[in-house]
Amino acid sequence: MNEVEIIRHCQMEGLTFFLNTVEHRTPHCHPEWELLWLLEGTLEVSCGQQAYALAPGQMILFAPNEIHEFRTDGQNGTFLCLQLSPQLYPALPAMALEQRCPHQALNEEELQGLCTALFAAAESYFLRAQHYELFCLGQCSLVLHTLLTRLTVRILTREEAAATDRRNARLQRILHYVDENYMRKPSLALLAEQEGCSLSYLSHFIRQTANMTFQELVAAVRFSSARHLIAETDMRLLDVCVAAGFSDYRYFSRAFRQQYGLTPEEYRRAGHAGRTGHAARRSLHSVERICTAEESLALLRRLYKE
Repeated sequence: MNEVEIIRHCQMEGLTFFLNTVEHRTPHCHPEWELLWLLEGTLEVSCGQQAYALAPGQMILFAPNEIHEFRTDGQNGTFLCLQLSPQLYPALPAMALEQRCPHQALNEEELQGLCTALFAAAESYFLRAQHYELFCLGQCSLVLHTLLTRLTVRILTREEAAATDRRNARLQRILHYVDENYMRKPSLALLAEQEGCSLSYLSHFIRQTANMTFQELVAAVRFSSARHLIAETDMRLLDVCVAAGFSDYRYFSRAFRQQYGLTPEEYRRAGHAGRTGHAARRSLHSVERICTAEESLALLRRLYKE
C-alpha cells in the first residue's frame, strides 16, 4: 500500500497539522515524522513489537515510514497530529526511536513547555495570521529538537539506513498486495515467490514489522472493509460478508462480534457517529473524522483549556 494521509486543509509545504477523531486505523505508514497528541478519549497504538495505551495529554512520536496502527476501546480518540517532512531537515541523520513517548522521558516542566509550544504552533497554523509559516516552522522545529534530544534514539549507519529503506519498501509491497487481494484469497506463498524469499522468512518478516501474522493482517483489512460497507451502503449483510472476503456468514458474524463487541446487524443499527456528534468518515482502512480548520481551532482551544 502506498500510504498517503488524507488531509483536509494542507497549507504548508512539508508541515501539516490536523485534528482527528478516530475509532480505528489499520496498519499504515507514511514518509513524515508524525507526532500525535491525544486530547480526548482513548487511543491504543501498535508500532513494531510495542503497544502503547495513551491517556489524554500524552503524546507519541513516529519516525518516517514506521508502520503503526490505531485502536480504541469504544471511546473514540481525538488527537492533534503534526506531520513534518524529512525534507525540511536534510542534515538530520536516519535514526531509530528506542523511546517514543515524551511522558516517559521529560519532567513535568518540560512536558508543559512541549504542550505550550505545540498548541501555539497549531493555533497559528489554523488561524493563518500574517507570516504564520515562519512561526509554525520555528516552533515545530523546537518541538522536534526537544523530542530527539530527550527521547532515546539511535543513529543508523549507512548500511542500517539502507536496510531500513529496503524493509520499508518490502512492507509497502506487502500492504499493497493485501489491499488488492483481501476480497479473494491472498497467498503468502505467492507473495514470497514475488519477493524472492522463503515462505518462513516472509512470515517472520511480517510478524516482526507489522506485529501480526499475515492472516491477522488480511483479517484486519477485511473487517475494516466490512465495517465500511455496513455503515456506508445498503448492501445485504450476506453480500457484505462476501465482498469483504469472508466465505461463511456464521463465522463472519461471530468473529465480527468478538472483534468489536457487536454483531454486524447491531453495528449497522448503532450507526457509530464520532464523539464530536458528526458522522465519521469511513474507508477501507479507517473510521475517523478529520476536522476542518475552523472546527480544529475551536476544539483545540476548548480541550487545551480542559
